Amino acid sequence: MNDRYQRIEKSARFKELVRKRQAFATLLSVIMLILYVGFILLIAFAPGWLGTPLDANTNVTRGIPIGIGLIVISFLLTGIYVWRANGEFDRLTKALLDEVK
Repeated sequence: MNDRYQRIEKSARFKELVRKRQAFATLLSVIMLILYVGFILLIAFAPGWLGTPLDANTNVTRGIPIGIGLIVISFLLTGIYVWRANGEFDRLTKALLDEVK
């Protein structure tokens, strides 16, 4: 069993899988971090703008749809990762395991 692990670690497909998965996860993490930090900066430096009602006849402020949008985007990014993981990353994993059997 230990020999199989060593063959996996030395495989070019394994290195490709790790590189692609890490790059994709980093990209999605950076996107989410930028959006979240941007929202926090808005809260810190523009609370009046965020607190402005969307319409004169409502209590819904600009901050509410922006906050909800942030949550929705986090779910979408998670879905995008799962979609790619179940597609490309699973195919690479299967090819790697077939190669080292």
